[in-house]
Amino acid sequence: MQMSFSPLVKQTANAVVNVYAEKLVESRSPLADDPFLQQFFGQRMPNRSEKQSSLGSGVIVGADGIVVTNNHVIEGADDIKVALADGREFESKVVLKDDRLDLAVLKIEGTAPFQTIPLGDSDSVEVGDLVLAIGNPFGVGQTVTSGIVSALARNQVTPGSDFGFFIQTDAAINPGNSGGGLIDMKGELIGINTAIFSRGGGSNGVGFAIPANLVKVFIESAKGGTGSFVRPFIGASFEPVTSEVADALGLDRARGALVSSVIEGGPAEKAGIRPGEVVTAVNGIPVEHPDALGYRLTTVGIGKDARLSVADNGKVRDVVLRLERAPETAPRDERLIEGRTPFAGAVVGNLSPPLADELRMPATSEGVVITAVNRGSPAARVGFAPKDIILAVNGVPIDKTETLVKATADDPAFWRVEILRDGQRIRQFFR
Repeated sequence: MQMSFSPLVKQTANAVVNVYAEKLVESRSPLADDPFLQQFFGQRMPNRSEKQSSLGSGVIVGADGIVVTNNHVIEGADDIKVALADGREFESKVVLKDDRLDLAVLKIEGTAPFQTIPLGDSDSVEVGDLVLAIGNPFGVGQTVTSGIVSALARNQVTPGSDFGFFIQTDAAINPGNSGGGLIDMKGELIGINTAIFSRGGGSNGVGFAIPANLVKVFIESAKGGTGSFVRPFIGASFEPVTSEVADALGLDRARGALVSSVIEGGPAEKAGIRPGEVVTAVNGIPVEHPDALGYRLTTVGIGKDARLSVADNGKVRDVVLRLERAPETAPRDERLIEGRTPFAGAVVGNLSPPLADELRMPATSEGVVITAVNRGSPAARVGFAPKDIILAVNGVPIDKTETLVKATADDPAFWRVEILRDGQRIRQFFR
């Protein structure tokens, strides 16, 4: 009797592809500071353009050529090619991408149908399950590694991600495996390989994959043609449950999401959720931490109801939370500030839950916020940065972008500016 993964590999490997991304970047000439050449070109020395390439993996999940990969594989790319296991190459276009989830959906520009891998139920995955990781590590060609599911609901894995909820595996994952598939023994996709955890950049038996249930929601959003992935608006903020909080609230262990604040009139308040309570489960599935809560609610989907188990003073009750889009309580009215002002070159907008979510700011944030700063502009030179909230200019309180434009229309000899940065008030003075 021979034990082999070969039948499973033959069933799935052709649906795992290589993703080649190229982007054109300009680099400053090393001769730019040469005084002799500056006599001919002045200060505007021509820059050199060069191509940068990156290599990753992807998984075909639609017979029409829909491919799922990591956003960091194709980020900033001008040209994306997909190479199949049989050697064929196709141009592809980006349908949807999201850097906070590190997911991207591509569409192969070729003749369908293509071989696919069915999406499995990642909620049914258990620690100890056998898995295969298929990808293209180091660009050497398609490679299959095997292992087990080492842990579930891992967070704090990738910096800057929207929330952390990863499947951990000891199947060898190396650079180039990003975007490849984590396959179960039924030949179903249970995750998209996204990260490794090692100091040297190679596999040390600790790899992470984005669960397939989140991938499903992302693909459905791509098919909807909205151009962006919309997260449900909860109208509350959460913190991890410490052992001290668990003891104070009569919980048997430190797990769940502690409600730290609730927005008036938001979905959480309408559901009866109050600050100081702990969300312990969503639709009967335990919640380990705030990131897990975000994952569970996102996979339920906008427009649906989620049943939350809420603990308070040793008692647990169920509430129904309606998952909605974040309301734009104030028109964002984004404007580029121009003229003789320290804000020249800054793009500003009126804060509301959708804009706060895009900037990864608390949903309760209000006022006028800087959303972008043009490089080399006066705003950049004085140190303004995205997510700075402008509180006052020359003693005038700033409540909306229109007020800011009026306040910066004059050209005083002296500027007094007050901003809020990361919860800290900062006063600045300019001549």
